[in-house]
Amino acid sequence: QVRLVESGGGLVQAGGSLRLSCTASGRTFSTFFLGWFRQAPGKEREFVAAISRSGDSTYYADSIKGRFTISRDNVKNMVYLQMNSLKPEDTAVYYCAADITSRRTTITGASKYDYWGQGTQVTVSS
Repeated sequence: QVRLVESGGGLVQAGGSLRLSCTASGRTFSTFFLGWFRQAPGKEREFVAAISRSGDSTYYADSIKGRFTISRDNVKNMVYLQMNSLKPEDTAVYYCAADITSRRTTITGASKYDYWGQGTQVTVSS
């Protein structure tokens, strides 16, 4: 089994920054393709960012590209989402997710991922 735990959410003013962290159990962490998703009240869960097993390739939603950065540390079994220049529309619960089987499907779709964390709330005020 794989257990994911997010942290780092909170309340921040527009233009501010937050760094989300996610730790994952599993001896084969370095083989996991990892992603971040978010879900606002009344909205569908949407893709935010993803990172390859080695960390050499990253992928971003157009809405956050240039503001957010995903990274990972395979030694520490951690994945991060650095969020800068936050906007009120970034307010959502943020989830980390792991694909442990290299599914042949779009990286922006929730169906690619096998395990999910419980989420951490990010609130951006005006």
